[in-house]
Amino acid sequence: MKDSLFILLQHILPQHLLSRAVGYLAESRCNWIKRPFIKTFARHYRVNMSEALIEDLDQFDNFNAFFTRALKPGMRPLDDAAVVSPADGAISQIGGIDYGRIMQAKGRGYGLSTLLGGHADLAQEFIHGHFATIYLSPSDYHRVHMPVTGTLRETIYVPGDLYSVNQTTAKGVDNLFARNERLIAIFDTELGPMAMVLVGAMIVAGIETVWGGQVAPPQKHGWRTDHHKPVEPVVLQQGDEMGRFKLGSTVVLLFGKDAIEWSGTLKADDPVRLGQAISGS
Repeated sequence: MKDSLFILLQHILPQHLLSRAVGYLAESRCNWIKRPFIKTFARHYRVNMSEALIEDLDQFDNFNAFFTRALKPGMRPLDDAAVVSPADGAISQIGGIDYGRIMQAKGRGYGLSTLLGGHADLAQEFIHGHFATIYLSPSDYHRVHMPVTGTLRETIYVPGDLYSVNQTTAKGVDNLFARNERLIAIFDTELGPMAMVLVGAMIVAGIETVWGGQVAPPQKHGWRTDHHKPVEPVVLQQGDEMGRFKLGSTVVLLFGKDAIEWSGTLKADDPVRLGQAISGS
C-alpha cells in the first residue's frame, strides 16, 4: 500500500516544477536557507564528511556545492580491472542486453533504442552487449567518473519525465530509465564503444559534464552533438571525473557484444564504490 501511494504521487506531482523549485533553493547562498538545508540533510542521511575535501558544512557556498563535494585525494583508489565502478552507489541491475532489452527490475525491462533516445544506429552497437545500472543514494558521493579510458564521440540530451529512480519506482514504473530526462555520452575505448547514461530524477537540480558544464535542467528539445573532430578531443582516463548530479540519480553503463564480462560476484542491491572492479578481468 505504501509503495503504491508513493508511485501514485510520482504520477500526479508536477515533477519538473517541483524539481526546479528545489534546484533554485539548492543554489541559494543565503545562510538562513543553505545552512539548515545542508545540516539537516547531512544529519538525516548520515553523510560521511570525513572523506570530503571540505569537512566543515559551513564552508560550502550553497547546497549544490555540498552535494557535489570533492573527496580527499586517495579516498577511492582504482582496482586493477578493465572496468571499474563509475560511482559510489548500489547495483540496481547488471547483466546482458537480450535482443535489445535491458532489465529494469524483476519482470520489467525497457528498450535499448528507447534508452538511447530512439537512435537505432547507436543501439545497434550494443545489441547483445552488457549493461550495469548503478543507483546513487542521497548519502553517496555524487561525482561520476570514467570506468575505462575513453575518447568522447558524441553527447545526446533526451528530455523526459523526472520520476524518482529508487528500487520502489524501478519495480513499479514501466520504462523508468528510458522515460526520464537523461544525458547520454558515447565513448570509444579499447573495449569498443561505451555508453554512459546519466539519468535525471525527481528533485535532481542538474546534470553536468566536465566538457560541457550543466546540461540539464531542462531543454524542450533533445539534441545530438558530434565530437568526432573537435579542436582538442575529449580524452578521459580511467578514474577521471566525467560528470556529476546535483541531487541523486542513476548511471547506466553499456558495452558491446563480447566486450567484457561482469564480475560474477555482483548482483542486484550489492553496494559498490568508485574505483571498485566490476568486470571479471
